[in-house]
Amino acid sequence: MRFLISFLLIALPFALTAQQKVSLSGYMRDAATGESLIAGTVYIKGADQGATTNNYGFYSVTVPAGKYTVIFSYVGYTTITMEMDLTTSKKYNAELSSGTTMKEVKVTAGRKDENVSKTDMGTISLSMARIKQLPVLFGEVDVLKTLQLLPGVQSAGEGNSGFYVRGGGPDQNLVLLDDAVVYNTGHLFGFFSVFNGDAIKDVTLIKGAPAANYGGRLSSVVDVTMKDGNMKEYHAEGGIGLIASRLTFEGPIKKEKGSFMVSGRRTYIDVLARPFSERLQNTGYYFYDANLKANYILGNRDRLYLSGYTGVDKFKFANSRGSFKADIPWGNNTATLRWNHQFTDKLFSNTTLVYNDYDFASQFNQSAFSVKLSSGIKDYNAKTDFDYFTPFHHRIKAGAVYTWHTFIPSQVSGRVDTITLEPSNAYTKYAHEAGAYILDEFEPTKWLKINAGIRYSFFGQVGPYTALNMDAAGNVTDSTKYKKGDLVQTYGGWEPRLNLRFALGENNSFKTSMAQTYQYIHLVTNNGSTLPTDVWAPSTYLVRPQKARQVSAGYFHNFLDNKLETSVEVYYKQMENQLQYRDGYTPNTLRDPELEYVVGKGESYGAEFFINKTQGKFTGWVGYTLAWTNQIFSMLNNGDRFPLKYDRRHNISVTSSYSFNKKWTASAVFVFGSGNAITLPTAYYFIDGELMQLYSKINAYRLPAYHRLDLSVNYTPEHKKKHRWEGSWSFSVYNAYNRKNPYFLYVDNSGTVAQGIDIKVFQVYILPILPSITYNFKF
Repeated sequence: MRFLISFLLIALPFALTAQQKVSLSGYMRDAATGESLIAGTVYIKGADQGATTNNYGFYSVTVPAGKYTVIFSYVGYTTITMEMDLTTSKKYNAELSSGTTMKEVKVTAGRKDENVSKTDMGTISLSMARIKQLPVLFGEVDVLKTLQLLPGVQSAGEGNSGFYVRGGGPDQNLVLLDDAVVYNTGHLFGFFSVFNGDAIKDVTLIKGAPAANYGGRLSSVVDVTMKDGNMKEYHAEGGIGLIASRLTFEGPIKKEKGSFMVSGRRTYIDVLARPFSERLQNTGYYFYDANLKANYILGNRDRLYLSGYTGVDKFKFANSRGSFKADIPWGNNTATLRWNHQFTDKLFSNTTLVYNDYDFASQFNQSAFSVKLSSGIKDYNAKTDFDYFTPFHHRIKAGAVYTWHTFIPSQVSGRVDTITLEPSNAYTKYAHEAGAYILDEFEPTKWLKINAGIRYSFFGQVGPYTALNMDAAGNVTDSTKYKKGDLVQTYGGWEPRLNLRFALGENNSFKTSMAQTYQYIHLVTNNGSTLPTDVWAPSTYLVRPQKARQVSAGYFHNFLDNKLETSVEVYYKQMENQLQYRDGYTPNTLRDPELEYVVGKGESYGAEFFINKTQGKFTGWVGYTLAWTNQIFSMLNNGDRFPLKYDRRHNISVTSSYSFNKKWTASAVFVFGSGNAITLPTAYYFIDGELMQLYSKINAYRLPAYHRLDLSVNYTPEHKKKHRWEGSWSFSVYNAYNRKNPYFLYVDNSGTVAQGIDIKVFQVYILPILPSITYNFKF
């Protein structure tokens, strides 16, 4: 009873204060399409209070009752300023017009001081309009290649959409498409990402300490949101390029109530080349993908979203006699169902169900012999999130998530004449993964803003499974069999997150952050790119989860009335339980792959410099990264520290775009990076007349530095009369000065022992100067 009385005495003053306050809540949307505007700003002058919209465009602000000037703003949209009588709580849905639909009105940028005022570190949001201005490979707009141009983000290789963030591997990036995890992000062996730019609304990269609502990965979050679809009228857009075309339709299911969007893309080099060569009749490569999204407003407080993605790559080969055939398909499939519910004008919730499936297969047939190798991962996911805009200027988020995983690390089957091989040792693994979090963002003083959160994550491997006990030499000494559903091994841990912003002035601030994260699934690979042959594997009885601790600090300063954003960030990250294959490993489908792993630890540290011009006819950014990434494995490299393949000391990226007028826009991109670390043979010797190689320590050498210049020009014809059909041309040149950047090196030798051995190192490059042209259209 004493505790209850004390609690009431503390809470009563707050309750009385809350009774004297009112709230303004609603949604912020695009006036032309009805699309939700994410991270828009609502500011109430006089009360000096504001809020940002959540991922569904919802906002809520609590102020003392009175009359105020309210400002609604969003990047690239006209700002709405209006007088409001807020003597009682009020709902208002703000519809803002974009610069492309209101060219006669001066467009001001919302979130003008976000770079310095928010607690986020290492967080960058890019609009598709800005991404589409930059030069592209083969005319295909690529979200992930644009992210590679930001400081702290490195490319996986020439033309590759795989990426590494602050020393983390490609599996340590949480890539989300409408809340569904995307396990394989590349088409054409990584040369294109799976994201069709015409279907995407918003892209956010988080490379610092992510808020507690994100979990499951160590290095970064890439949160991609699909378009909702036009609520008001039917539209279509697309493009015809050199190797692929795309088409998108969108429109209302019922005006102002629901909408849909469907988008597709396919390459057609295989179709065009086939008539000109008999050898290509049964040989070729293509990919296609499709995005679908629909939503419907059920009432004032409820809305449903249904979205899906499917993408397939397929490579086929057959020799001229048809005696040998190869068929290699792989792809992602996702489906997301979301329910938004607004309990009150301050409490918003979202419940999500996700299905996710990634499969890779390769089948080879020769005469009476056939063999098939497959791997994949399948998820069923459910989560719920609450967003509470309190009357005391605290924004609290809380939620929970559960995922059922099925892993197929390596499965082989085959046939010889009438004998069929269907082994039972597929090594399929099953696991539960769950997490719960709560976070609070508040501003106790004008100079201090805090985002503090805690997350608890859990992972449990279940049977059927055979757990092996081994001695120090790796020999199996005993085993334990678990039946279906039996709990084999559990892992879990607390993941604290903290972001602090210290305001130093109106246009500058200092920020610091820390985070601890766990990752329970691993992408085990022999190389540094996200090729589909890489294998996803869970934490098990033998394999412990990855763990990272990261701290960072930065100084942020805006100039020229917030048109020029600058920042300097430094970071340090420790990583535990990193996996690689043992020295000398070769794939073996008759042995569980987890028996071939070795475990080590790593560290990454560096500094990132960023200058970003966001407004005006001339826009662009300059990014520079100075970084080190090293690992130590007791069973590799004699236990000595070695740099990772993607350890690059220097990375520079420069992007620029200039709008001459309404017709012409020119853009350029320049990148420079230190060469990747590689391992090379350093000595040769003979055993029984055979030439043998002695290799250097792991990654002891470097490839030559990588650099490239891309150029593009966009032309949009202007008609005197309004046309329903709008077309534009995009001309681009990739690698404008034809730099022969190395893709890989290989060593070749010729001769005999008697004649002498001639040894040479050859450099292979694959992308010379490549011009492209794309016709884009809307109607």
